Amino acid sequence: MTDHDQPGDEALLSDPRWPEAVCLFNAKAWYDSHDAFEELWQETIGPDRPLLQAIVQIAVAHVHLERGNNRGATVLLGEALGRLVPLGDQALGLDLTALRTCVAARLQALQSGIEPDHLPVPLLIPG
Repeated sequence: MTDHDQPGDEALLSDPRWPEAVCLFNAKAWYDSHDAFEELWQETIGPDRPLLQAIVQIAVAHVHLERGNNRGATVLLGEALGRLVPLGDQALGLDLTALRTCVAARLQALQSGIEPDHLPVPLLIPG
């Protein structure tokens, strides 16, 4: 068993809500993806919880950005990045390195007082 092949992964990845939530996130349907991932997060016990919580926080941060609340987005992206850092390169079949890089760039822009609109949005891509 590898680091990204935890016992709970199979159950979560086989849940039909998982690909739906990923699709919503990648479609930038931030509010709906937040709801979908939060439901999964609340039902998950074990090592996948921090990743799910980080994804929820990233989605909510982007809801804040859509509503012009850069301060709220900054706080949530910072918290999400803090959860992603110790997770390694991959988990739940996702490329966490790419996700961390994207979130860090958007966070840095916000912390510098720059709108992150010119930067790529985070995506949940296979790793």
